[in-house]
Amino acid sequence: MTDSPADLVITGCTVLVHDDQERIGFEENATIVVRDGVIESVTTSRETPPAPGPESPPAAEHIDARGQIALPGLVNCHTHAPMVALRGVAEDLPTEEWFNDVVWPIESNLTAKDVELGARLACAEMIRAGVTCFADHYFSMDAVASVVEECGMRAHLGEAYFSSQGPQGREKSLEFALRHRGAAGGRITTALAPHAPYTVDDTDLAATAALAREHGLPVHLHASENRDQAETSLERHGVTPIEVLARTGILDADVLIAHGTGILDRDLPVFAAASGRVSVATAPRGYLKFAWPTTTPVRALHDLGIPVGLATDGAASNNSLDVWESMALTALVQKSTTGDPRWLTSRQALHHATLQSARAVGLGDTLGTLAPGRRADIVLVDLTGPHTQPVHDLAATLVHSARSSDVRTTIVDGRILMRDRALLTIDVAEVVRELGERLPALLDRSHGKRIQDYDT
Repeated sequence: MTDSPADLVITGCTVLVHDDQERIGFEENATIVVRDGVIESVTTSRETPPAPGPESPPAAEHIDARGQIALPGLVNCHTHAPMVALRGVAEDLPTEEWFNDVVWPIESNLTAKDVELGARLACAEMIRAGVTCFADHYFSMDAVASVVEECGMRAHLGEAYFSSQGPQGREKSLEFALRHRGAAGGRITTALAPHAPYTVDDTDLAATAALAREHGLPVHLHASENRDQAETSLERHGVTPIEVLARTGILDADVLIAHGTGILDRDLPVFAAASGRVSVATAPRGYLKFAWPTTTPVRALHDLGIPVGLATDGAASNNSLDVWESMALTALVQKSTTGDPRWLTSRQALHHATLQSARAVGLGDTLGTLAPGRRADIVLVDLTGPHTQPVHDLAATLVHSARSSDVRTTIVDGRILMRDRALLTIDVAEVVRELGERLPALLDRSHGKRIQDYDT
């Protein structure tokens, strides 16, 4: 530790920690020292005073967090941030009608400005909900990267493409990934982003896998989103979507698979044989809304050592970007589907929300836990509200009682993006005004076009 003042010191908080077995625990009266965007130290009151004073570590900025809980910033492992502009426009529909009749016709109207405004509103929503990093898979991603750089969040971005675009779609995805990799002072990482095995053919998937290996890029795509997709793939091709990923080489790259509620028992040995790092993102609220009969098999994936990160999907299907809700729903849905109230526990849910989610987006070495050497992505949560009192089990209170609105402060790379619920980097009123002016043109479906057909 140097003698010069730190950039930020947080005192008096209770901090979530991981032990050497990666179990969740809590330390009271902690002080977190941040320098150059990195956590320099996490100490308890036995070593450092819990409140500001002459003996506190000197810092350019100080947060007195007495009575608050410090957590690693949450990671939204799969979303389509600009789709907040479509929040609520396609309700109570089966998946096929949702895509073909509403979402894909509207998306044929998208401009880069629509994407920019949607991303800006989404980032504001996520910052206020304690999300410090998100994995995005969408179109006009240059606009999203620009918003991320401006607002201070961290993001894992991929330019989505379909085979119907021809080779230009794949080439654009690669060009975006290479150009933006490491941008925003390292806060942006990138991936190749084929949409899904039912919209991207085997030739394109194999070419994507080869490009991923050649350039050291991960792949982010949808696969086995639901049981119907898996069964249709078996009927038409004799293989599951996961087996398609294996035979095209996608599973030999590092790959983040969105949803996976259609993963079958026969897919598990395929995952076990994969030479790449496989992760899955689960977004349970959308599965419940679409009335899908199965959910992401978190327990089976856990037994294979596959990280399962928490996600929201886009707000057009989920209606919110609230990872806090995804954490609670993941725990509840897993209890229901396994018939075991001991799975997932609150501590396991917090592990998925922190370290496993960081691993899912390829950042497990730098994010996911509050420890020296990790990037200073930190959220402070206030549990003094009546809905979180009394606290008998802190993990259970955080997962099942706390709400995203209990997040008071959000910090990324040591920079405060929200302090005491006040956003510091985004003007929400202006974004809403501009977006509102553009909605009539965006929502027009009279042209009868759609960017793609949903036919699994």
